[in-house]
Amino acid sequence: MNFGFDDDQLALAATVRDVLRTHCPPAALRTARRPAWDQLAGLGFFGLLLPEEADGLGLALVDVLPALEETGRACLPGPVVETAVVAPSLLAGVPKLASGAVCVGVLPPGQAYAADADLADLLIVVRDGAARVVHRPDLRFEPRRGVDPARPLFEVRYARSEPLPAPAGPALLRGTVATAAQLVGVARELLSAAVAYARVRTQFGAPIGSFQAVKHQLADVAVAVEFAAPLVYRAALTLDSDAAERDASAAKAAAGEAATLAARVALQVHGAIGYTEELDLRFWLARAWSLSAAYGTTAAHRERLRAAITTPAHRARPRAATTGRRP
Repeated sequence: MNFGFDDDQLALAATVRDVLRTHCPPAALRTARRPAWDQLAGLGFFGLLLPEEADGLGLALVDVLPALEETGRACLPGPVVETAVVAPSLLAGVPKLASGAVCVGVLPPGQAYAADADLADLLIVVRDGAARVVHRPDLRFEPRRGVDPARPLFEVRYARSEPLPAPAGPALLRGTVATAAQLVGVARELLSAAVAYARVRTQFGAPIGSFQAVKHQLADVAVAVEFAAPLVYRAALTLDSDAAERDASAAKAAAGEAATLAARVALQVHGAIGYTEELDLRFWLARAWSLSAAYGTTAAHRERLRAAITTPAHRARPRAATTGRRP
C-alpha cells in the first residue's frame, strides 16, 4: 500500500508554496495583516474543504495537509485555519466563504482570547460544547498582550449571537489537526534556518555545525519533526472514526513539542541575535509558541491522550478501519 501523498496533493502544496514565497516574504510579516490572502483566495484555497454545492471542491482534510504545512512554513498571518478548515464544518452555507471574501475567527473553549479577532467578519464562539456565531457589527474587542506579533490576541465581547446547528466538536478537531500541520511547517522552517546558520557561524575557527553537540541538537529536532508529521497525517485520516479525539490529541501534542524544540534549538544556535527585532527568526519562534497553545496546549492534549489510551473502553475497542485516500 502506498502511504505517500499523491501528485494532486503535492501539486497543491507546491502552488501554495510558490504563492507564499512571492506574496508573503518575511518582510510582509512586519507590515501586513493578511499578506497573500487575495492570492490564495484566487487559487480557491478557502473553498478546498467546502462542498461543491457551496462553490467548494469537497476535498478531505488529508488532501490539504501539505498545503497547510506550507502556510506554517511561511508563518502566514491571519485566521487561515479558522476560515479554510473550521468554518466549512459550521458555516458552509455562508455566501462568499469559498472566495475568501468572508474572514472567520474562532474562540475555542478553554481560551480567554481570540486570535485575529480584528480581522473577523464572523466570529465563532464555542462554549459548553455549542457553537455560536457573532457578526462583525455586534463584536467588540480589545487587544491583549501575546507572544506572536503576527497573530495578535483580543478579548471579545458581544451583545448578540446566533446558535449554529452543526456540532462544534468535529469542527474543532479539524482545526486542531490543521494547526498541528502548521506547527510541522513551522518546525521544518526553524530547523532549516538553524542548519543554514550553523554552517556559516564560526567559533574557534570552525563552523559551529561541525561541533558534535550542535549536530546532536539539530538531529533531535529532525527526529521530532519526522515523528510528529505521520501522527498529523493519521489524525486527518481518522477524523470520522472513534479514534478521532485520541489521534488529534496525539498529533497536536507531538507537533507542538517538535515546534517548541525546534524554536529552542534555533535560538540556541543563533545565540543572542535570535532575540533581536531585526532578525526575521523571531516571527517563527513566536509562531511556534503561539500555535502550541492554540486549540489546546501540549499538556492538555497529552492528558487527553493518556486518558484515551488507559480507559477500559479504549483497550477493549477493536481497531477501526479507515477508508479513502492515505498520505
